[in-house]
Amino acid sequence: MIKAIRKIAKWIIAIILFPFAYFLLSLILTFIPVNNKQDYSEKTSSIYLNSNGVHLNIIIAKNQLDTELLDGLRFLKNDNYFSFGWGDRKFYLNTPEWSDLTFNNAFQALFLKSQTLIHLTRYSTSETDWVEINVTQHQLDKINQYIYKSFYSDSLNNKILLHYKGYSQNDDFYEAVGTYSCFKTSNSWVNKGLNQSDIKACLWTPFDFGLLRIHRK
Repeated sequence: MIKAIRKIAKWIIAIILFPFAYFLLSLILTFIPVNNKQDYSEKTSSIYLNSNGVHLNIIIAKNQLDTELLDGLRFLKNDNYFSFGWGDRKFYLNTPEWSDLTFNNAFQALFLKSQTLIHLTRYSTSETDWVEINVTQHQLDKINQYIYKSFYSDSLNNKILLHYKGYSQNDDFYEAVGTYSCFKTSNSWVNKGLNQSDIKACLWTPFDFGLLRIHRK
């Protein structure tokens, strides 16, 4: 009986300490930069970051998208900028506004591995709150490939659009690869993409402010 009580007590302590340890480690890794040495003389293009206050997105002008990334995406003639986000399927579809957030949706997204979607939002013009990142052609090619490989494709290599699931007329959801958890969040997806593309990034982060701080300098 005493052994059982001790075991339960250890689990309770671990559950209580996990959020604190997670937050502390996340902060430490967020403030450790990678790819800090950049040659700005060769940077001839731009990509952008934007945030809704919690979730980051990568924005690329349509004329700078690789053909294979652009292929299969739904867009109109005047859609000139494409914003890509990656995240938990249920959270995306069931939480169009922060007022729709429920404890169940948040818990499942953070602590249970779940299916993911790409959220594509299209803009006709750039917006003033976007954070610009100057990139080389090599970096631009790599971030294009990173986003392309995040889409799930069918047996014919076609992207899979979720019809009539967008929040408005200028956005859509597509099936994505990978599973979501508190260690693989929408912001860590953006950070990983920048890191693998040799662009300034955090060592790891689940937050949006680390990358915004780095690239607003």
